[in-house]
Amino acid sequence: MHVSGGPTPLDGLRVIEISDRIAGSYCGKLLVDAGAQVRKIEPPQGDPLRRYTASGGSVSADSALFSYLNAGKRSITAAPGRVRAELAGADVVVLTRSQAVELGIDPPRLLDAAPRAVVVTISDFGWTGPYAERAASEFTLQAWSGLTGFRGDPAGPPIAIGGELGEYMGGVCAAFGVLAVRRRVEHGGPGEHLDLSMLEAITAMQSSEWLHSQLLRVGPVTRTVEVPSIEPARDGYVGITMVTGQQWLDFAAMVDCPELADDPQLSFQLGRWEHRDRIRALIGDWLAQRSVDEIVELGALFRVPIAPVGTGATIRDMAYATERGVFVPNPAGFDQPRPPWLMSRCHPAPLRGAPALGEANDEPPWPPRESGPLVASAGLPLDGVRVIDLTAFWAGPAATHLLAAFGADVIKVESIQRPDGIRYSGGMRTDVEDWWEYGWVFHAMNTNKRSVTLDLGSDDGRRLLLQLVADADVVIENFSPRVMDHFGLTADALLAVNPALVIARMPAFGLDGPWRDRVGFAPTMEQIAGLAWVTGLPDGPPVAPRGACDPLAGVHAAFAVLAALNFAERTGAGQLVELPMLEAVLNATAIQPIEWQVFGVTLTRRGNRGHGAALQNLYRCAGDDDWIAVTVATDAQRHALAELLGRPDWSEDALADWLADRPLDSAVAQLAAAGVPAAPVVSPSVVTENPQLRERGFFEELRHPRTGAGLYPCPPFARLRGQDRWLQRPPPTLGEHNGEVLRELCAVTDAELARLAAAGVIGTRPKGL
Repeated sequence: MHVSGGPTPLDGLRVIEISDRIAGSYCGKLLVDAGAQVRKIEPPQGDPLRRYTASGGSVSADSALFSYLNAGKRSITAAPGRVRAELAGADVVVLTRSQAVELGIDPPRLLDAAPRAVVVTISDFGWTGPYAERAASEFTLQAWSGLTGFRGDPAGPPIAIGGELGEYMGGVCAAFGVLAVRRRVEHGGPGEHLDLSMLEAITAMQSSEWLHSQLLRVGPVTRTVEVPSIEPARDGYVGITMVTGQQWLDFAAMVDCPELADDPQLSFQLGRWEHRDRIRALIGDWLAQRSVDEIVELGALFRVPIAPVGTGATIRDMAYATERGVFVPNPAGFDQPRPPWLMSRCHPAPLRGAPALGEANDEPPWPPRESGPLVASAGLPLDGVRVIDLTAFWAGPAATHLLAAFGADVIKVESIQRPDGIRYSGGMRTDVEDWWEYGWVFHAMNTNKRSVTLDLGSDDGRRLLLQLVADADVVIENFSPRVMDHFGLTADALLAVNPALVIARMPAFGLDGPWRDRVGFAPTMEQIAGLAWVTGLPDGPPVAPRGACDPLAGVHAAFAVLAALNFAERTGAGQLVELPMLEAVLNATAIQPIEWQVFGVTLTRRGNRGHGAALQNLYRCAGDDDWIAVTVATDAQRHALAELLGRPDWSEDALADWLADRPLDSAVAQLAAAGVPAAPVVSPSVVTENPQLRERGFFEELRHPRTGAGLYPCPPFARLRGQDRWLQRPPPTLGEHNGEVLRELCAVTDAELARLAAAGVIGTRPKGL
């Protein structure tokens, strides 16, 4: 479906990037790929990423990671006067906190001078709050967020996700926010300081486990690993993911262990963890006798998500990548993943080389834009946008969750025949009649939406959906490709009803290619794309990152939807946008195949030590299973730690001994006061107690008609100017808005509503209950 030679979706957008971290560079990269002009302002010595490698390889010119993140940008090393001139002509400014401080850039003052600018600041904890000035790292932010605290065998330490995934999440969140506010500007409204918190972006990658504890009335989640998860085959590792009860039954049939299917305790992950030794004993021989390829093919036949565990050495050569042309040549001499979206009318900008330091110093600044008066009412950036949301589980709803929070009218379409599976995956209440209303990920990802149920297998259901589509701006779905085709709801059919429509499709493995019809969830992508390979202890198997790439893929989808919507509003032309989940993850793990190609090094598991030059690890503190995450990355931090320990010649052993005698909270406070990044390893169930997240308003209380009051996650930005809160509606009950939406948008009468309900086209209870 990809076109060549067409326009880019963001033609003409001017961006200034001032960043010294992956998140800022990745935000700029996403905007470049979509057609924006990006000028990168660097210090005289250059962006530190010019010298970074994860493997420790020798860098004679710019690093491969820098070349990947900065292809197509222009570089300026400028005096303060030139910086001010560049900022005055920009539509968008991407700014990391340390660079803002160094250059004396104050976002509110910048907006006073350029009220239509979009200024997105990226900082560890956000621009304000009690921890705003604290030092942090990806590693310590993961610990604060709860991501680390629920991964790993309790017999060993907790395990952080490898690969700097949070930086990529922060970068794509920033890029999404830029396009959302930019839409308001293009409709005559004001710009904005978008204050992005990396802690909040990383917390959004855990599955809102505090709601799990509340809704299912269980204690805080402790660390476990999935059973089965990443298991040894005859010639390597396979990743096995089961989200639904049916997948467990199909897996039991595949491995010829009917006794696994007969035990109801094993339908959910908690029960499987309690019986992990028995399960592994039953399936171990079966797996050991078969190759990875055999097991993967059997998984496809049984529709169980099973994948090979990829590494930097194997990712580029997998059939999906070669047959779909996923990797493209970077002028620096290596291959990189293409942008994670394909559009039927637009194309990415041509892949150009990364800039030499200061190469654009002689180019004049952009002249300021001419503009008319600002509209009186700002409103939310996506006011007036209507989204028909056919998504399910986590990645798709994460995309529409952001769109809804920024003001879009999101109408979630389910059916009583097949409600969103995340309503009851992973566990359910047995003491309530309406157990399908208690799914914690559903609650977290479906605030601000309206719910209708339509049986798309019926003529009435399809007719009503097409009526909704006729007056919508966006349709988004994440079924396997065959589902929409089966219903006759192809892109051509939808565009025939509404030629300006943006149709976003989020298949796991693309709309074509060798894996088109395979089932896949986020853990499947994490296994294939190398993220699992770099997560875990050095002497143990790879460990599943646990679905963090669902929201990562969701935010990429939301970004691409807004890019296509920008094009549609300028030209009147809608289009199909293809967003394979795997390709979003490949963009975030690109350093693995790149470093293999450039240095011949396969990045692998290093426990909690990470890659690169920093010293980092988890250490025990005094107390029962209390752990602290510590990173020492700079000379200043090394000297501060030496002074705190009273040991100029301190070693890691000395640090471990010092921490072992101290209570966790005291140790974190002392290290933080010394300027050393440190964080407690917390259960994801208790992050609602974090003072920074609470003061910043990351959690907002809503009252659900079935489950009562609860704290719900917001976008990872401070509230916009004039905004009281992000969340206006609790997550909808099944079919809650059938009457409201179908009367309002489809002119359905009360008599017809009754007929539709009697025929099972609409309803408020899953069929058969």
